[in-house]
Amino acid sequence: GPSMAYSCAYWDHAANLDHAQIAKFDLICRKLDLREGERLLDIGCGWGGFARYAAENYGVEVVGITVADEQAAYVRELCTGLPVEIFCGDYREFPTSKFQTCFDKAVSIGMIEHVGTRNYRTLFSAVETALRRRGLFLLHSITSPVSTEVGEPWLTTYIFPGGVLPSISQLSEAAEGLFLLQDMQNIGPHYTPTLQAWHQNFEGWWETAKPGAKPSVLGSQETFHRMWRYYLLSCAAEFAGGGSQVAQIVYSKGHLPAGYTAAR
Repeated sequence: GPSMAYSCAYWDHAANLDHAQIAKFDLICRKLDLREGERLLDIGCGWGGFARYAAENYGVEVVGITVADEQAAYVRELCTGLPVEIFCGDYREFPTSKFQTCFDKAVSIGMIEHVGTRNYRTLFSAVETALRRRGLFLLHSITSPVSTEVGEPWLTTYIFPGGVLPSISQLSEAAEGLFLLQDMQNIGPHYTPTLQAWHQNFEGWWETAKPGAKPSVLGSQETFHRMWRYYLLSCAAEFAGGGSQVAQIVYSKGHLPAGYTAAR
């Protein structure tokens, strides 16, 4: 979609994919209680849609982290004139000596599914180091109803190498002693219409794209087409049947004396 967001949208009162992604961005901003002038760390910022939205609409300064040079260049151009800085590299190489306890809020949207089980604690520790006392951290992640250390074989072979879905218990263990849980919401049912919209966009592009623009896999464009169609629609069915969930979890670094009011 126009926002280039590659995670579950939020379809309450949304007329289309773009509106639903913007609704997801705004829901996250409200859950983080973003205030003008605050500093926000975005780990796994992707193509920068959320960073731009938060900076434009909530007046925050954003530091985004991505491992992809192409994404970093795209986000820098997208956010020209906004207080958005991009660090291109592994989050484990983020210069904490420079940014230690420098952020009021932190977010990670659809990224922890790609770090592997042995790095869950590492990610939480990096966020805890970066946040000021009583700072908030929102984690948006697809979750598995059972704990595992390996991903689904077909998806890890063709779509997400090394991907594995964390369970709530694995996330709780990773956060233990670092953060306090303040809120958790399952928005998994919203992923089915998101994936269906992606599939519709993909098929529309495939029908109109020039042959030379279409990617291939195993030497075949048609194989790529069938692979991507299977990926999008099988995942849509997975969420429709409740086989996986999408958790938005809000943590705090320390006790919040005034409490926390969950946004919905």
